[in-house]
Amino acid sequence: MAGSNGKQKTVRDMILSLGLIGIAAGVIFLFVPHDDHAPDLKRVDYSVELLTARRAAAYPVAAPSGLPQSWKATSVRFQGDHFDRWHLGFQDPDGQYVAVEQSTQKRSDFIDEASQGAHATKVTQNIEGRTWTRYTGGRYDALVLEGTKGSTTVVAGTASFDRLTKLAEALKTA
Repeated sequence: MAGSNGKQKTVRDMILSLGLIGIAAGVIFLFVPHDDHAPDLKRVDYSVELLTARRAAAYPVAAPSGLPQSWKATSVRFQGDHFDRWHLGFQDPDGQYVAVEQSTQKRSDFIDEASQGAHATKVTQNIEGRTWTRYTGGRYDALVLEGTKGSTTVVAGTASFDRLTKLAEALKTA
């Protein structure tokens, strides 16, 4: 029986060690600050990229004019070597994502990429004298306009169709 007392001390020491580690982890958790909200996105200036895209693209490049300051431009790019692809992303006043995408890429492939897999509905909207088709069911909802000179315009994002429409209404090509 002389050996069993040593085993009890080892088990007891292990339990005490685990308890101390648990207490230390709890203290660290309580005193380390936690930030549960999404990071604030930086506003970008897209004027230079827009000017470049308008000079280089084979179609009239669209960008919003007159949107309230509460719409924050967060991303911009023009890829002349990739079907003259234009992208301009925004955070709307509710914190949702909305983007304008244009390209001369094959229409079905481009819409699938830009809308992240949304499918055409039978619903259309007349915006500024042009007929836009609603797309739903993908990661984003979208409004799609078949443009001139072989280009397609997609306004897509996580925002509501009201917000997508607001951005589409603000689009100007010059």
